[in-house]
Amino acid sequence: MGKTKHTGPIKLDKKPAPKLWAGKTPMGLGKIKPHHIRDTMKVAWENKDNALYAYRILTQGVCDGCALGVSGLRDQTLDGPHLCTTRLNVLRLNTQPAMDPKWLEDVEKLREMSSTELRQLGRIPYPLSRKKGENKFTRISWDDALNRIAEKIKDISPQQLAFYLTARGITNEVYYTAAKTARFLGTNNIDNASRICHSPSKTALKRSLGIGASSCNYKDWIGSDVLVFWGSVAANNQPVSTKYMYAAKKAGTKIIMINPYREPSMEKYWIPSIPESAVFGTQIVDDVYQVNIGGDIAFMNGIMKHWFEMEEQEPGCAIDHDFVKEHTNGFASLKKHIAQQNWQDLEQSSGLSKQRMYEFAELLAQSKSGVFIWSMGLTQHRFGTDNISQVANLAMLRGFIGREHCGLMPIRGHSGVQGSGEMGADPFVLPGGDFTEENAQRLEDIWNFDIPRWQGDTVGQTLENSLLPEDHERKLKLFYTSGGNFLETMPDPDFIQNVLENIDLRVHQDIIFNTSTLADAKEEVIVLPAMTRYEQAGGGTSTSTERMVYFSPEIKGPRIEEARCEWEIYIDLAARVYPDRKHLIEWEDAEQIRDEIAVSNPNYDGIQHLKEKGDVFQWGGAWLCENGECPTPDGKGNLLSIDIPENRRTEGKFYVTSRRGKQFNSMIYSEKDPFNAAQRYDIFISEQDADTLGIQEGESIVAYNQFGTYQGTAKFEDISAGNIAVYWPEGNILLPKGVYEDHAQIPEYNTAVIVEKAETFHAQKDQSYVEKRVEELEMSVE
Repeated sequence: MGKTKHTGPIKLDKKPAPKLWAGKTPMGLGKIKPHHIRDTMKVAWENKDNALYAYRILTQGVCDGCALGVSGLRDQTLDGPHLCTTRLNVLRLNTQPAMDPKWLEDVEKLREMSSTELRQLGRIPYPLSRKKGENKFTRISWDDALNRIAEKIKDISPQQLAFYLTARGITNEVYYTAAKTARFLGTNNIDNASRICHSPSKTALKRSLGIGASSCNYKDWIGSDVLVFWGSVAANNQPVSTKYMYAAKKAGTKIIMINPYREPSMEKYWIPSIPESAVFGTQIVDDVYQVNIGGDIAFMNGIMKHWFEMEEQEPGCAIDHDFVKEHTNGFASLKKHIAQQNWQDLEQSSGLSKQRMYEFAELLAQSKSGVFIWSMGLTQHRFGTDNISQVANLAMLRGFIGREHCGLMPIRGHSGVQGSGEMGADPFVLPGGDFTEENAQRLEDIWNFDIPRWQGDTVGQTLENSLLPEDHERKLKLFYTSGGNFLETMPDPDFIQNVLENIDLRVHQDIIFNTSTLADAKEEVIVLPAMTRYEQAGGGTSTSTERMVYFSPEIKGPRIEEARCEWEIYIDLAARVYPDRKHLIEWEDAEQIRDEIAVSNPNYDGIQHLKEKGDVFQWGGAWLCENGECPTPDGKGNLLSIDIPENRRTEGKFYVTSRRGKQFNSMIYSEKDPFNAAQRYDIFISEQDADTLGIQEGESIVAYNQFGTYQGTAKFEDISAGNIAVYWPEGNILLPKGVYEDHAQIPEYNTAVIVEKAETFHAQKDQSYVEKRVEELEMSVE
């Protein structure tokens, strides 16, 4: 861990810089772009019934949108106010009233609604029950609800019980309580939303550097020689970050995007909190490398191959030999591995020429500092962990670790999810570290009860366990989920519908309904109304991407009468299962939970002092692995030799990835993408590929494979040839179920498909045509 402390926000250079303008037309008139003023006015209108409460949330609370860590309207990176439409869109979840009870009378009518429409009905008003065969939800008391759940837990094996927590503004206190409750009840089947996004990041960083979080800060972006966004569209998913990018550009930083699709939001953005940018926009990226979907490992091997070849001509021109010698292992093996790489294979897999790879290799070689940022474009592959270890290889070879303006940053998409695993809400970890015997014994001394030692399942495996034989020891019989909509976040929605309906008792602890809430259960569905983070008595904390732990106070305002604080629900349930031991899992207030967190997870020593608005501390110091010293057994990082995954392509067959539009997680706020005017069922394809297939823009086309069939409209976009993109979650129908990354067990979110004109696809009447084409597809990509 580092010793240097974060020095706090810096002043933004506000001098005009016309060379960075996106154009000379004021407000981007006539261009496809977000309309921040219009969107802000719309949000104000939606929240007019609770306008003062909404204002207090924005000015006093910690943002529950992304994980940049905006507290009130300020953060630890730049002086001045920050506000984005992502946060504004989420605002209504906190201010809306309870739903009208009339909607609870007809489940079939609710099933006709989209998740957007369900969300707009309002907050869950009180505990609800719906038993098998019933078409309505019935109001029940909290005692009745928790007693039913407790009785079911008593009747089943702990291995047949599972918990899940989403990223919906959940605080560290709730994650910690859930993690402790699960072990108190004897189960290790507990998982969280961050694992579906960034578990390969943590797994790879652990094995490469011994760390499990971002090694640097957002401030390190500003003044770094180069800032690389790898499979990450921060301008769309974390809009406030565009202000950091603007500051970095003003400081002379080069910004590079590596992505199959040339994301327009990363090229030009109108930053609402900077007057100059709000009027004229800002050109963000300096260059774009359109790597194939799944071609990142080949691309990075190509970078290293260039470096080793450059070193033969001029030693020291590309590799920081002092850093490598003093702070890494595996250099000789990596060099030998890279020497065996064939340029033809690297070009074919990456989709980029040897020359383009050289240009990037030279840029990094000439840079004295650099920050690498990535997101799901790198992690959500069956080789996601290897992708991230490759990024770590590049950083170590250049010495971009443990110092100012350098580092590795898995940027988080949602507020608080960085803390979920650190609080132990994960089948592979406990508070304070991995699920090792030593750590388990340490926590048993703190908690004063035994922790089960069997390996818990990830949420994907857990859900599949509902289909096991009735007498199987791991047959899922009770699934307790705090938020989450698996029908719209997991691959193969039809399969997920089946597994949800094969669970005896499902508990949905949430603030709103979604489509998963309406799925049947074999015995009963119980719905529990939860408070938001701003309603949590005694306030709560969340951890940002850069390891800042922020205190968000309880905010005065209207309340849903029967909604309860989530950590209180967990300990109340636990006390009903084991009343004779309830004293082992009771707290009087959130402050006591923070006191215990500081002991259970030593990195969080400091959280106990967070009590007022604006309180914050950063665990681990400004830089992890400061001065190259890694928290590994020998203090060194590990350079790993990574093989190129199979990535063959043939005519008519494409790799497909999913992308986000105007949405927060699976919650969609517009059917139209503000950055490219695309509709939700548009399929992005290059004009070159479309011409080869005889497809015209706007035509109906079909993408299909052995998992499903997706019908959409061809939209010509600047995407790497041989690749297409569809919106998520609509495109989940094409994704394979039960395919998990080897190291981190993340579901596969990329796959191969055949693309055809709709008229061609539908003209083939017999199924053997489709089966034959799918068989050819499997042969070409295996």
